[in-house]
Amino acid sequence: MTDAVRDSLKDELEDLEKDFPQLITPDSPTQRIGGKALGKFEKYRHKIPKYSFDDMFSFEEVEEFDARVKRFLGLPAEKDIEYICELKIDGLNMSLIYEKGFLTRAVTRGDGFVGETVTHTVKTIGSIPLKIKKEINMEVGGEVYMSKKSFEKINKEQEKKGESVFANPRNAAAGTIRQLDPKIASERDLDAFIYSDFTYKNSDLKTQEELLENLKILGFRVNQHFKKVKNIKAVLEYFKQTEKIREKLPYEIDGIVIKVNDLKFQERLGRTAKHVRWAAAYKFPAQQVTTVVEGIGVQVGRTGALTPVAHLRPVALAGSIVKRATLHNQDEVDRLDVRIGDTVVLQKAGDVIPDIVEVLPKLRTGKERKFKMPMKCPICGSPVIKREGEVAHYCSNKNCFAKQKEGLYHFVSKRAFDIAGLGPKILDHLQAEGLIKDAADIFLLKEEDLTPLERFAEKSAENLVKAIEKSKKIDLGKFIYALGIRHVGEETALLIARQVKSQKSKVKSLTDYFNNIKLEDLEKIEGIGPKVGESVVEWFSNKKNIQFLKKLEEVGVETVAPAVSEKVGKFKNLTFVLTGELKNFSRDEAKDKIRQLGGDVSSSVSKNTDYVVAGEKPGSKFNKAKTLGVKIINEKEFLKLIG
Repeated sequence: MTDAVRDSLKDELEDLEKDFPQLITPDSPTQRIGGKALGKFEKYRHKIPKYSFDDMFSFEEVEEFDARVKRFLGLPAEKDIEYICELKIDGLNMSLIYEKGFLTRAVTRGDGFVGETVTHTVKTIGSIPLKIKKEINMEVGGEVYMSKKSFEKINKEQEKKGESVFANPRNAAAGTIRQLDPKIASERDLDAFIYSDFTYKNSDLKTQEELLENLKILGFRVNQHFKKVKNIKAVLEYFKQTEKIREKLPYEIDGIVIKVNDLKFQERLGRTAKHVRWAAAYKFPAQQVTTVVEGIGVQVGRTGALTPVAHLRPVALAGSIVKRATLHNQDEVDRLDVRIGDTVVLQKAGDVIPDIVEVLPKLRTGKERKFKMPMKCPICGSPVIKREGEVAHYCSNKNCFAKQKEGLYHFVSKRAFDIAGLGPKILDHLQAEGLIKDAADIFLLKEEDLTPLERFAEKSAENLVKAIEKSKKIDLGKFIYALGIRHVGEETALLIARQVKSQKSKVKSLTDYFNNIKLEDLEKIEGIGPKVGESVVEWFSNKKNIQFLKKLEEVGVETVAPAVSEKVGKFKNLTFVLTGELKNFSRDEAKDKIRQLGGDVSSSVSKNTDYVVAGEKPGSKFNKAKTLGVKIINEKEFLKLIG
């Protein structure tokens, strides 16, 4: 029917419901938009935890996934397994809960365990049924997305209003779903595909294919491009065909999803701590574009390390506008031979981090300029030094303002004090207002200090003060890491924390212990070498740092010694060192995985290291492992180890 006919019928329905409100049903089209705007989002703990897919970027990794599935199921390597291939829609993961056939709740994925209730905005999506065709209780999962056409339309409207445009359809969809006012969401044309039934065990379904067909029968919108394939080799053909139609699709995709078809196999395969074992995402290759290096600046980090950063002519890459890319250090600049004015090839590592992968020297005009690290710190003007045996350059001023600023960011970060709501912009604001001079001042903040400031309402000030109070009790390893001592990463901090715990009877206070610490004490700790030991002793010999520790104690910060539990798991008594960039994990995820399996992670290579996991562009640890004869494995071999 035409829009005019549909609108006429809807007007008639609205009139009837005004006259007979007792006849309004939850699935009425008039109920898609209604009610007042919410004041905040309600948190919701998923009854069924949501796990992500393992990302893969080559067919070799896909074949290894197939081999792992067979090994886990105890099947011979030559046996074929049926898979269902689906398009990987680039949108927002959503869970929908139905009771007696009616949609009662829509929840974002969140961290997989706790999401946000967004029923009020999801109800505005016409392709999501308010009532399904059976009066049953069920929970389904799918992807909410914005079409390319709608994305272009909304950005034109944003430009007309003089407001900032969205970087990509996924961001636009996420921003729309998280509107507190459903009327705003209703004005933006969102859509959805459903592909999961989390309650299929209550049915007679035997395969993923049957599950998808059943979702269609119930009234859900299922993507038509799914396909059953007989073996893993057929997955490659599906992937190639999908690449060909990618640009013609009315929505964005970033790869395909491969799922074991047999639901009983899925149950047996289960999941790891983060990913399901029965499915994987086979992502398209990282998108590459060319752009021009318009300048190279220098950032000063919390340890005083100077990092060259390329300022680029803005370019769209993998769904966002990229203006900067790190060049890591002078050695990397020299290796690439990147110059100011060069045309370069840019890609996103794992579709996340912008990286210059190549310079195009044939496009040089002769006006390009080479970059050299400055002789003086760009922030404080102090001399720049380069220590023997290190690639990084450092500001020589221990009290450089840039170090202090970056040190504050590090202090409150997730792996340190993890103070929710206290990001870089807020910290900068608090410093500018004179409310904090160092990290210890954070714990003295009161609501009345914050409410007069821009960006702070009464509730946000209250929440931040509560988060600060909650963070006062902290694991000793995280506390040492938060101090931002050069060369002291998470693993080293944990090793030192364990040593402090073992000396507990001799330690009157944390400050006393570190005030009297000696280099030989640190070098006795397995995994800590002379360079790290010297850095720790240097930090604690600085009177200003000792005063800072005392101030933290005075404001109520309390450290808790780490619990040392019995190591269990296949990596028990094994020590790993990570170097280079990993494709399938962030560095933190890989560390967590090793620890979950009972292993230890060290920041330095020694003869007692069992494995060095080498990703792309490995550093000096790779060479040291070779020299010491330590076993080096690549990421693919590491994936085999963790199973």
